[in-house]
Amino acid sequence: MDTVWMWVGFNLFVLVLLALDLGILHRKDHAVGIREALLLSLGYFLLALVFGAGVFRFLGADAGYQFFTGYLIEKSLSVDNIFVFVLIFSFFAVPTQYQHRVLFWGILGALIMRAIMILVGAAVIQAFHWVIYLFGAFLVFTGIKMLITINAKPDLQNNRLVLLLRRHFRITDDFEGNRFFVRRDGLLYMTPLMLVLILVEVTDLVFAVDSIPAIFAITTDPFIVYTSNVFAILGLRALYFALAGIIHRFHYLKYGLSLVLMVVGAKMLLNAWFGEKVIPTEVALLITGILIGGSMLISMIKTRGLPKEAAEEKALHGWVPGNQAETSSKKADD
Repeated sequence: MDTVWMWVGFNLFVLVLLALDLGILHRKDHAVGIREALLLSLGYFLLALVFGAGVFRFLGADAGYQFFTGYLIEKSLSVDNIFVFVLIFSFFAVPTQYQHRVLFWGILGALIMRAIMILVGAAVIQAFHWVIYLFGAFLVFTGIKMLITINAKPDLQNNRLVLLLRRHFRITDDFEGNRFFVRRDGLLYMTPLMLVLILVEVTDLVFAVDSIPAIFAITTDPFIVYTSNVFAILGLRALYFALAGIIHRFHYLKYGLSLVLMVVGAKMLLNAWFGEKVIPTEVALLITGILIGGSMLISMIKTRGLPKEAAEEKALHGWVPGNQAETSSKKADD
């Protein structure tokens, strides 16, 4: 019964935060400034800290370390989403005052999708222990794939998902304010804003396939997995607006994220193979912090003094769902 109340209470808390966000703080469409974004990011971060302290107090130290490790991993991996969001918003020239609306509904959908995936994943692991080996191998493979595609140049003009939507739906040429659909001559049209929202949703779904197994490498407790995911996702919008203007300074963070995925995948495989915590959660938390912090520091040093245009050209590469990305090496061969 206590577990049920934890789930109910936490989800009610999330609904209140979402209602406060859309109904009060962002009732009117406006461009979110850096100061506002930083304050929101700080607010969500402090909420995560308070919740984590509560986990330590009521669920024990092991659960507390698991929550903070999972939160750090999910928060770090969510930065990779921001690279893709910047690419999508830039390509479709989404007005800044409508970007928050897209991200709000995109993240609301992400919360629902991730809740389903987490519950299913936890049930599968509990029923079939060998699935842990698949998750671990998948994380190592994903980390390697991320390293390979870091310098890939996305081609959103010929993105397969965009071409598919344009082929099967009527889409207006221009934005229609903040509307996702409009009617013209009795026919329903999708607006480019809806097209962008679909790309954002699919992006998060694809990234969730990577990030959720990563936290299962830390803990298989569905409540810890879910809450750490939710706190990371809730702060994603604010983090986007805080970092969008300087995201080009964090190119080497992608290398750190790739290594984090490989480390947690290896942790999952080793712990499953030996049937004990060969790599404790505290060690995984420390390694994750060093990799993320180190890659951010290297990014700031490497891009210091580099012209913004050159830094953006270097940073805004990567893989976008539906893309057949062209790597730098392939481009050079051509």
